[in-house]
Amino acid sequence: MAAEKKKEEAKKVVPLDESDIKILQSYGQGPYSGQIKLLEKEIADEMKRVRELIGVKESSTGLAPPSQWDLESDKEMLRGEHPLQVAKCTKIINAGQADAKYMINLRQIAKYVVELGEKVPPTDIEEGMRVGVDRQALKIQRPLPPRIDPTVTMMTVEDKPDVTYDDVGGAKDALEKLREVVELPLLYPERFETLGITPPKGVLLYGPPGTGKTLSARAVANRTDATFIRVIGSELVQRYIGEGARMVRELFQMAQSKKACIIFFDEVDAIGGTRFDDGSGSDSEVQRTMLEIVNQLDGFDSRGNIKVLMATNRPDTLDPALLRPGRLDRKVEFGLPDLAGRTHILRIHAKTMSVDKHIRYELLARLCPNTTGAELRSVCTEAGMFAIRARRKTIGERDFLEAIQKVIKNYRKFSATPKYLVYN
Repeated sequence: MAAEKKKEEAKKVVPLDESDIKILQSYGQGPYSGQIKLLEKEIADEMKRVRELIGVKESSTGLAPPSQWDLESDKEMLRGEHPLQVAKCTKIINAGQADAKYMINLRQIAKYVVELGEKVPPTDIEEGMRVGVDRQALKIQRPLPPRIDPTVTMMTVEDKPDVTYDDVGGAKDALEKLREVVELPLLYPERFETLGITPPKGVLLYGPPGTGKTLSARAVANRTDATFIRVIGSELVQRYIGEGARMVRELFQMAQSKKACIIFFDEVDAIGGTRFDDGSGSDSEVQRTMLEIVNQLDGFDSRGNIKVLMATNRPDTLDPALLRPGRLDRKVEFGLPDLAGRTHILRIHAKTMSVDKHIRYELLARLCPNTTGAELRSVCTEAGMFAIRARRKTIGERDFLEAIQKVIKNYRKFSATPKYLVYN
C-alpha cells in the first residue's frame, strides 16, 4: 500500500510559478529538458539556503567552504616545508665517504660544519656552490644555482645569429685569421693537443667603423653553434664602486657554465682605455672594471671553451696590459675593402633587392673608393629610395649612380675613415 501511495504522489502535477513557466517555454516542448533545468534550479536554491544557514557567504577569494577544509593536513604541510637560508659550501670534509661533513658560511659572519639532508645526494654538492639550509639543524636541503645578476643574464643572445660567412664581404683575410683562432679550437681541439700548444684566448678586432667587425663575430657564433654573449662596453660602466667588476666576474662565471661560449665585447675602448690619473678620480671605477677583465683573461685556472672577442675603432687608446699576448693573442684588422671586396658587398646587398638585370657592380664599386661596407649598404638603400620616388618596381643602374652621388660625394664630410687612418 505504501508503495502504491508513493507512485500516486509522484504522478501528481507540481504547481509551477511564473519563473518556472518561462524556463519551460525557453527550452521548447522537450519532455525532459525543461524538467532537468527545473531540478537544477531547485538544487541551486537549496544550496544557497544551506550556505545562509551555516553562515557562509559568496566571495571572490576562491576559498572552499569550511566543511571542506582540512586543517590538519595543511599544518603538516607547513611543518614539512620550512623556508631555507642561503649559505655557501666552502669545504667538504671526508669527501666521498659515508661520514662526510660540509663546512658552510652563513651570512658571512658564522661558519658551521653540517650534514646533508635526507633527500640530497652527495654528488650534487660541490665546494664553492650556494646551498639552502634549514633554520634549526642547518642541514643542507637543496643545491642552488650560482648568483648571477639578471642584467648579465640578459646579455646572452638566445636566438642563433642568422649571419653566415657569405654575408660578410670585403674581409676575406680577416675572416680566415678569426676562424683560425676561434673556430678551430672549438671544432677541432685534438689538433692543438697533438701539437702540444694552447689555443689563443682572445682576439682584438679593430678597424674603421662599418667594416664588419660585429658582423664577423655573429658569423663565427653561427658557425660554431656556441653560446653567444654580447657585451657593450658602456654597459659595464656602473655608478657604484665595484659594480662593474662584479658584473665582469658573473659574466665569466656564467660563461664557464656553458659547454662552449663566445664573449664579444663591443666598443671595448669605453672601459679598456689607457690608465691615467686626472686628479679627480672620475675614471677610477672604469679602470677597476678594466683590471677585472684583465684578471679574468689572465686567470689561474683554465677557462675551457671560452673565447673572448673585442672590437674597437680606436686601438690606440687601449691599455697595454689588455693588449699583451696571453690575454689578446691575436689582433685582426678589418681594413677598407678593395675593389673585389666592394663588388662582393654590393652583390650581397642587392641579392635581396628587386634590381634590373645586367647591372655593372664593378663599375659601381670603382665609383666608391675608400668606402666601408656600411656606406655601400647605404648606397643600396638610397637607390631603393630613388626607385620608390619614381614609382618603379625595380631598381636600375641609374638609381645606384644617383645614390653614389648622394651618399659618397655629398656625405664625404661626415666620413670617419680619414680620422681612423690617423690613429692606425
